Amino acid sequence: MSMISDRLAETGRREAAGAGHASVYGGSVGDYIALLKPRVMSLVVFTALVGMVTAPGHINPVLGFASLLAIAIGAGASGCLNMWWDADIDAVMTRTAQRPIPAGRIAPGEALAFGMTLSVGSVLVLGLASNWFAAAFLAFTIFFYAVVYTMWLKRATPQNIVIGGAAGAFPPMIGEAAVTGHVSLDGLALFAIIFLWTPPHFWALALVKAGDYARAGVPMMPNVAGADATRRQIMLYTLLLAPVGLAPVALGFGGAVYATVAGITGLGMVALAWRVLRCREGEAAVKAAQQLFAFSVLYLFLLFATLLAEQSLGFGSLFTGWGR
Repeated sequence: MSMISDRLAETGRREAAGAGHASVYGGSVGDYIALLKPRVMSLVVFTALVGMVTAPGHINPVLGFASLLAIAIGAGASGCLNMWWDADIDAVMTRTAQRPIPAGRIAPGEALAFGMTLSVGSVLVLGLASNWFAAAFLAFTIFFYAVVYTMWLKRATPQNIVIGGAAGAFPPMIGEAAVTGHVSLDGLALFAIIFLWTPPHFWALALVKAGDYARAGVPMMPNVAGADATRRQIMLYTLLLAPVGLAPVALGFGGAVYATVAGITGLGMVALAWRVLRCREGEAAVKAAQQLFAFSVLYLFLLFATLLAEQSLGFGSLFTGWGR
């Protein structure tokens, strides 16, 4: 609690210091949208939609849209609270220095109020549109990302991405819960895919941006355990991810097309992770990490897009499935 009170006091001091300079704050609509981390929000919407579509049940289309919108707003609220708390380290990192708060376009207090308002609103809307179990799950996810990950884990341990990555893996489960009122093995399988995907995805970027994280004092794996240890961790998680990516097939909601896509792209992830493990110096090492990072985005998109397409087109599953 003392950390939060200290940050609130710091927010007040910064706004008091900026009060005498009329040009300091006054963000545009685009700045407020940026606070929501729209790229992350789009991934949350996409994976939550797949969770809803693959759920064994049905929801009224209007209520389904309202539920998906609430999940999106909740994700944006999490991103906004993350930017409020991390404004100090964002200011010293090259890739984040121009975000609205460190760049002085939005006051920290305004960002905090915006994020809190969206958080409460998204939970209430989801509860009214679907059910209160899904709403409670969304509230827990916002708390987990904003408090457990952002305020605690991110600056405390090199395992920040591993544990904190659970927040990014919850949306398919929330989507399923919005339809069914509970979470099944299907939702857990989608959670596991995103959870295991997160470390190789972000650690590949961390290998390239290690200097940024070092300046900000964030204990990312390459800065604490070293680049070689990070490469070994990337390889380990990728080897776990590839077979788990086929779990929807075994559980009965992934068909032949999905099995093919998951198998081929899973092998592609393993091959690129192996290249990262082997290429340890110079431009080749940087290029290998960049390629894995870029391909990992494509990998996750293809898996979830294929599931969405199969469900939408009514393709049959390969197996009857244990989760149905």
